[in-house]
Amino acid sequence: PAGSMALAAPLLPLLLLLLLGRPGRGAPGQGAGTWSRFARLPYPQDQLFLHDTFPDRFLWGAGSAAYQTEGGWRQGGKGASVWDVFVHRPATPPGAAPPGPVGGDVASDSYNNLFRDVEGLRRLGVSHYRFSLSWSRLLPNGTAPINPAGLAHYRRLLLRLREVGVEPVVTLYHWDLPQALQDAFGGWASPVLPQLFHDYAELCFRHFGGQVRYWLTMDNPYVVAWHGYGTGRLPPGVQGGPRLGYLAAHHLLQAHAKVWHLYNDHFRPTQRGKVSIALSSHWIKPQRMTEKNIKECQKSLDFVLGWFAKPIFIDGDYPESMKSNLSSLLPEFSEVEKKYIKGTADFFALSFGATLSFQLLDSHMKFQQLESISLRQLLYWINSEYNNPQIFIVENSWFVSGTIKRDDAKYIYYLKKFIMETLKAIRYDGVNVFGYTVWSLLDGFEWHRGYSIRRGLFYVDFQSHDKKLMPKSSVLFYQKLIEKNGFPPLPENQPIEGIFPCGFAWGIVDNYIQVDTTPAQFLDSSVYVWDVHQTKKLIKVDGVYTSKRRHHCIDFAAIRLQISLLQEMRVTHFHFSLKWSLILPLGNLSLINHTLVHYYQCFASELLRVNITPVVALWQPMIENQELPVSLAKCGAWENTETVQAFVEYARFCFTSLGDHVKFWITMNEPSVKNLTYTAGHNLLKAHAQVWHLYDKEFRRSQKGKISIALQADWVEPACPFSRNDQEAADRILEFDIGWLAEPIFGNGDYPEVMRAWLHRVNSVDLYNFHLPYFSEDEKKLIKGSFDFFALSHYTTTLVGSEKEDAVKYDHYLEVQMINDITWLHSPSRAAVVPWGLRKLLMWVKSKYGDIPIYVLANGIDDDQNIVHDKLRVYYIQNYINEALKAYTLDNVNLQGYFVYSFNDKTAPKYGLYSYIANQYEPKPSMKHYREIIDNNGFPGPKTPELLCQEEVVSCPECHFFRNRKSLLAFISFIFVAFVVTILFVTYYSKRVERRYK
Repeated sequence: PAGSMALAAPLLPLLLLLLLGRPGRGAPGQGAGTWSRFARLPYPQDQLFLHDTFPDRFLWGAGSAAYQTEGGWRQGGKGASVWDVFVHRPATPPGAAPPGPVGGDVASDSYNNLFRDVEGLRRLGVSHYRFSLSWSRLLPNGTAPINPAGLAHYRRLLLRLREVGVEPVVTLYHWDLPQALQDAFGGWASPVLPQLFHDYAELCFRHFGGQVRYWLTMDNPYVVAWHGYGTGRLPPGVQGGPRLGYLAAHHLLQAHAKVWHLYNDHFRPTQRGKVSIALSSHWIKPQRMTEKNIKECQKSLDFVLGWFAKPIFIDGDYPESMKSNLSSLLPEFSEVEKKYIKGTADFFALSFGATLSFQLLDSHMKFQQLESISLRQLLYWINSEYNNPQIFIVENSWFVSGTIKRDDAKYIYYLKKFIMETLKAIRYDGVNVFGYTVWSLLDGFEWHRGYSIRRGLFYVDFQSHDKKLMPKSSVLFYQKLIEKNGFPPLPENQPIEGIFPCGFAWGIVDNYIQVDTTPAQFLDSSVYVWDVHQTKKLIKVDGVYTSKRRHHCIDFAAIRLQISLLQEMRVTHFHFSLKWSLILPLGNLSLINHTLVHYYQCFASELLRVNITPVVALWQPMIENQELPVSLAKCGAWENTETVQAFVEYARFCFTSLGDHVKFWITMNEPSVKNLTYTAGHNLLKAHAQVWHLYDKEFRRSQKGKISIALQADWVEPACPFSRNDQEAADRILEFDIGWLAEPIFGNGDYPEVMRAWLHRVNSVDLYNFHLPYFSEDEKKLIKGSFDFFALSHYTTTLVGSEKEDAVKYDHYLEVQMINDITWLHSPSRAAVVPWGLRKLLMWVKSKYGDIPIYVLANGIDDDQNIVHDKLRVYYIQNYINEALKAYTLDNVNLQGYFVYSFNDKTAPKYGLYSYIANQYEPKPSMKHYREIIDNNGFPGPKTPELLCQEEVVSCPECHFFRNRKSLLAFISFIFVAFVVTILFVTYYSKRVERRYK
């Protein structure tokens, strides 16, 4: 049934697992199957948002790092770390923020605001908090003696966390090595460091281990080794090249293994905790799906994540790709060391996001492939490569600009994407993820990017003295997500069963019909002789002609073809626009294209003959001259009041010429407000109103039609649903995009008050000079109510925010930021597929303008059928119509028709329900799907009551057939009468002859 696609959505996880299977036991190299697996997943179903919940007892948390947030760099006996020294060097670190706060000297001042931070955690409702201990705060010189103030600080933090029921996840080392160890031994380049790290860890386990169940030895050793000791981009800034970078990593692995064995042998029996290492990774996708490119992608992950993960989770040794490519640069482990390192993690702790991805990953590590941010695919790769480990995501998020305050929409949508991908990895792919940690709890110092970006859930004003935590919109998002344990299905997200009312208009759109006035072949009056002996061809006889017959509409082959395609679709209405510039080339009645007018008459009459209602627009703007006659376009177009009168004259001619065939008129179809000046819009409204009144007074009584204007109306949603500023931005866009032309006609006869108030504000503050004209009282009366229905074109939904994030997508005039929800399905042209936006729009129209008849006069999406076989458009049509049904059934919207855009690819490439290849039209799957919905009049289910519709009274199409063929009928009648008379004569004389014979 037509509703099967949407109704079957809850079964998708099970279906995917049955088709593709859960991953088997992993092994090195098996991750290479990830790319081909995800290329085979069903489209678009696999890319849809998954409404489901996480497993019970799933861990939700937030994190931070000591140097990023603590501050207090000279307080409480703290020693200097390599970061303290690095940021105070005379040379500014590459990529650091402009002058302002220095490094992590103060940062978020968490050292002095411990209770503030924990209160933020309590407000979020998290189950755990990941934070790091400052090695140089506990051991100022890197070794004994212990700093009592540092010890007391972390004891207070752990105590407070226990009081509010938050589980600590503690990192021993998050990049802030004591400077004393760097000065004395050369830091991680020295083989001495693993033992010193062991001693530091022992202190931590002894003093804090009774309150900590989850330990991380260190964070992101790739960054520490490669950029701390190889490139020198990060502290301690040693530019030792690849050899020293690989050596530092060698020692980091040894240090981690020592600490894991220390805990395992001496602390686990009593403390019963778990120990791992936080490994960071990017994701990479092949330029093209070739075996060579997939191998390069595998190598890229080996060189970043596998560098540390394979020794720990597989066999104690580096990946084969590294060993074969790096030869003597890569240190070697002895067999004893391999056994010692192998298995030194109790779970897989993964860090993924803005720290490494697109930032600290050197270009040569990509091996000429494309970096991506697919967390789901990375989780599957880890699962396949490393024996299905339990995975704990210990750091994940993206970032917003450092200028963003509390409406962090971009951050929310990246967070939403990553969490949804985690959910899909669990539900669809069978990956064992047991916890998620958003990064970070609060704004802080962002390493090499300084204060130029923000990653916190809570906003911190770094210039303020008290450093209060102010919740951002992302706090409310994450808080609600934790409460619901994911994204549970909501009633409004579920498809419904039901049907539309009797007489519902099912339509298709073609902006401009294919006009071909070439007559059919049989109108040729020449006489031909068939040469049956030699050439076998028809030979024209010169000078001999038959009498010409009258032209008939059916003679146009182009019309016959288009009508047959529309009949195949089984639509009840067909919407197209007339070409003003071709009908009246000079813009007035001094020159009329009668051939084209006759073609339009024929097209409309042939539509009626097959019981399809023509829906005709007088004018639709196009790129060239706005589809106005050239003389009008050159004289100011709609800026000129003469265009108004010319349009009225043109409309009168169309009503007179076509009104007998057209009962459904559109004055103007989708006038683009983006390209209209306020003066042009003013004149356009007056032109529409005058034409409406012209039809109402002079043509309606005799032609019995209806007329209105069709507006483009895409829905606008506040990017942060919890933000009043974003809601105001969305309302402002709706009034400028739709209300500008709708309010005078369907509302009070004047422009929206929001427009006038905003223009007054920007003109006075920013010295703009945008003048919105005023209507006279007579003009208001003329325009108000000049409609018979509300016609709209709807294609997509956009998100808008109030805070500037991306200058390219920021509207300075309206002060709104365009935002992209990256969890939405998108077309090849990047148009968002958001079915519920149509329902919200229809409810908005009803709430503003009352219970008026509404027609969705165009709704469609582009698709590349060569790749996905039209599946996106099938999904689009199915779900947008279902949302329209919800508006009609559940919201009582007076919806009377729905039209798909567009008819065919010839006139609207990539949008058509018919493809056009090699002069042939072929129906796409989306056409057949739409036809099925039309046949069912919606989505009937077992409980849907049967709708008995009275047959529509049509003006006898058979009679219309005979009226147009009077000459033919007369000839047939003559032949029939002659035949009957002949039979009578033959019978009569036969009987006379028979009697005479007798």
